[in-house]
Amino acid sequence: MTVDSQVRDELSAGLATKPTPIRVGMISLGCAKNLVDAEIMLGDVRAKGMEITRSAEDADVMIVNTCGFIDAAKEESIEAILSAHEQRLSRKGGRQRLVVSGCLSQRFANELAAEIPEVDAFIGLDQVAEAGEIIERLLRTETGSPPVNLVGGRSRFIPDYDTPRFQLTPSHFAYVKIAEGCNHPCSFCVIPQMRGRHRSRSIESIEEEVRRLVGAGVKEINLISQDTTYYGMDLWAAKAGPRQPVDSDRGPTLTRLLDRLATIDGQFWIRLLYTHPAHWSRELMDAVAANPKVAKYIDIPLQHIDDEVLQVMRRETSRQHIENLLAEMRERIAGVFLRTTFIVGFPGETDEQFEVLLDFIERTRFERLGVFQYSQEEGSRAGKLANQISKTVKQMRYRTAMALQQRIAAQWATAQIGLTRQVLVEQPLIGRTEGDAPEVDPRVLLDKPSPVGQFATVRITGTQVYDLRGTVSEE
Repeated sequence: MTVDSQVRDELSAGLATKPTPIRVGMISLGCAKNLVDAEIMLGDVRAKGMEITRSAEDADVMIVNTCGFIDAAKEESIEAILSAHEQRLSRKGGRQRLVVSGCLSQRFANELAAEIPEVDAFIGLDQVAEAGEIIERLLRTETGSPPVNLVGGRSRFIPDYDTPRFQLTPSHFAYVKIAEGCNHPCSFCVIPQMRGRHRSRSIESIEEEVRRLVGAGVKEINLISQDTTYYGMDLWAAKAGPRQPVDSDRGPTLTRLLDRLATIDGQFWIRLLYTHPAHWSRELMDAVAANPKVAKYIDIPLQHIDDEVLQVMRRETSRQHIENLLAEMRERIAGVFLRTTFIVGFPGETDEQFEVLLDFIERTRFERLGVFQYSQEEGSRAGKLANQISKTVKQMRYRTAMALQQRIAAQWATAQIGLTRQVLVEQPLIGRTEGDAPEVDPRVLLDKPSPVGQFATVRITGTQVYDLRGTVSEE
C-alpha cells in the first residue's frame, strides 16, 4: 500500500482527523477588576488547548461573567444570563453549555441555581484560574444535569505574574490587578462580602507582569484594586495604622512599587485607579510627582463631602481631611488631573447636605467627575436604614449635579485650547491624554490619522462638549 493510499484510508476511517477543539465564548460585564478575572478565565481556557471565539453561535460553552455591585448591574447580569440561555437552545443542537461566573455568582449562586436551573455551572472568584478544567469536567456530564455550584466561601485568590491571561483590552493598554479584596467598612457597599479581605501581590510579581506587558508593546499600565492606596499595608509586620508622611520603612507600599516599575525600560504610562482618600501619604504624592512614567492623574472616589453623610457612609474620612488632601495634591503634583465620584440620594441626605456637595463641586472644580444615584444594596448597612430617598429625588439631584459638572468641564476644556499635549492614540482619529483613563474619560479628536497604540504630540485647537479637538504635530 502506498503512503497516499494509506492516508486516504485512515482519513476515511476517521483515524487521521484531529479532534475539533472546544470553543469558548465570553460575555463579561462590570468593572475593570472583573475584566481581569475574565482575562484569567480565558487564559486558562487557552492553556488547556481550547479556542476562544467571538461568535456565540460557534461556542460549545458560553461564560457570562457577571457584576453584582449595584441593582442596575445585577439586573443587567441576570438579563445576560437569561438571554444566553434562550439563544443557546438553537445552538450546537441545543448542546451548548452555560457557565455563570463573577461577583453575582460569588454572592448569589445558591439563589440563582434555584431560580435559573438551566445554567450548567456556577463558579466563584476563586475558580477563575481553573476555568479550563471546570469546562472539561462539565462537558463530560450529561446535558440537562442539575447545575454544578462550585462557589466556595469568601474569596482568597490573587493572580500571579505567570497566571495565564488572554488580553481583552486593545493591545496598547492593560489592567494590572495589584491586590484583591477590601478592608473598608463602607455602609453602602458589599464588595468585602464578595471579594474578601484585602490581600496584596508581591512587588516582584507585579513588576514581572508589567515587564512582560511592556515588552509586548503595551503603552499604558492601569494599576487596579478595590483600594490601590492600601496596597502592601496588609503585608506589614506591624498592624497598619494611620498613614505617616513616609510609610515605606514600615513595609511594602504603593510608593515602593512605583519606584520599582520606574526602572522598566520603555515609554509607557502608569495610571493609578481607585485610590481611597484615607490612605494617601505625602510620600506617595511626591512619588507620583517625581516619576515621569506615572500619569499625573488621581482617581479618588470621595462619595460625599458633608461630615454627617460621610460618617453614616463609614468612609473613615472627614470633610476637613478631604479638603486638606486635595489642596496638598494640587500643591505637590504639578498639573494634576483629579477625578472623583459622588453618590447622591444616600439615605437621609437632606436638601441642605446636597447643597453642601454642590458647593464643594463648584469650588473644587474637578477635572473629571462622575455621579451615581444611591442603590439600596441587599446585605449592606445602608440598605437597612429607614430614611431611604425616593427615586424621583435621586434622579433630580443626579441631573442637577451633572449639569453643574458639565458647565465646569466645558470651561476646563475651553482653557485647554492652545496647549500642547501628549496623547496615546486609541483609534486612527482618536487619542487620550494622561488625564483621560480608558473607557471612562473624554477623548482628543485628531485632525489626521495617526498610528494606533503610539504616542503623538497634539496641539489642542477646540472642544466638542467634553472632548477636545487637536492638530497632530509633524515631528
